Amino acid sequence: MTSYEILCLLSALSLVISLISSRLHRWQQTITITALALALSLVILIAGKLFGVELYSTLVTDLEQLDFKALLLNGMLGFLLFAGALQIKLNVLKQQRWEIFVLAFVGTLLSTLIIGGLLYLLSGLLTLQLDFSYCLLFGALISPTDPIAVLAIIKQLGAPEDIAIQVEGESLFNDGIGLVIFVAISQVAFSTEPLTVAGVSGLFIREALGGLLYGGVLAAILHGMLHFSEERTQYLLMTLLVPSAGYVGADMLGVSGPLAMVASGIIIGNVSVPKLLEQHEWQHLDSFWLLIESFFNSLLFLLLGLLLLLIHFDAELWWFMLSAVPIVLIGRTVSIYLPYIGFRRFRHYNSYAEKILVWGGLRGGLALAMAMSLPTGVVIITGSSIDLRELLMVMTYAVVVFSILVQGTSIPSLIDKSNAEQKAQRHS
Repeated sequence: MTSYEILCLLSALSLVISLISSRLHRWQQTITITALALALSLVILIAGKLFGVELYSTLVTDLEQLDFKALLLNGMLGFLLFAGALQIKLNVLKQQRWEIFVLAFVGTLLSTLIIGGLLYLLSGLLTLQLDFSYCLLFGALISPTDPIAVLAIIKQLGAPEDIAIQVEGESLFNDGIGLVIFVAISQVAFSTEPLTVAGVSGLFIREALGGLLYGGVLAAILHGMLHFSEERTQYLLMTLLVPSAGYVGADMLGVSGPLAMVASGIIIGNVSVPKLLEQHEWQHLDSFWLLIESFFNSLLFLLLGLLLLLIHFDAELWWFMLSAVPIVLIGRTVSIYLPYIGFRRFRHYNSYAEKILVWGGLRGGLALAMAMSLPTGVVIITGSSIDLRELLMVMTYAVVVFSILVQGTSIPSLIDKSNAEQKAQRHS
């Protein structure tokens, strides 16, 4: 099958599974889709191994043909980030701007170093010593919370507004920061050219600040087009230009597409929409982007479950896979609790804020896409058959599945407790 045919069939399957999951009210829909897709993958995997079912080999071949990295990083990500940013309220975001900046920048960098350091120590204990740059590479790709997974789950649970905006704001911005760190460490790990402080600084300025500025330009262009438009179908379709052509433009300019989508979405949602559109037009725009967001979310979480068919679980990698989750949780915990020591000196927060931020730091397709972008054939140790990409893929997949199925299903109890505390404070 061609990539287009595969995508059409996966889209149809995602909608069918989404329909089934909508009838299962115990879990949030994206969690249910992932769980059902994982169950389907296990059935196909077991049937293929035991009975040699042709469907197994066909599915594996077709999924390998589908470029998941390109589909997510250069396709769905722009639409999902733009849709999420449209819902962010700028006045609330301003109240938490310093917290979001520290969590997105300092927290991501701190988490990268902690996870990388712990993995380096673990690999020594397992007598399979990894190069420190490879350990940092895993820290960089797994530290950013996935905005798609977070926005799909957290915002529907009704968390207190100040906590929700921190979780959502951090997840929208730290993926751009994480990608810059990931690219810089990749150059250290795989390039023969030395990396300088000036080089890293230039990369950050071009990618991060350039992405934010470019997002502002996109928002200004779209604002002018919306002002010129007189038909409802036109302004709905014109908003598609930002995450499609605008995202491609960011890639051509060498700036961060994800940050550009976030910046433009926030500006359009808080400036252009209230100023240029009537109340009923707002509602049409919200419904339009909710439809797009729901479709892409269903497709993405289906793919996350089906990717189990492409993961090779080598016996030597089991300890790394089992250790990945606690290592990432430790890194996340330190990178949240340490900044909050300072935050609480200046402002009062719900006592569950740190717990929700730690447990709500979900990982998803973004981390897997970065892991898939690594080159193949990089042998960890001379004489060993273990490939670096395979190792990091196994560890990343373990963290992603745990965060969605375990953290995603258990965080509602924390949010309920935080809401109960907030309600009690209002009545006291």
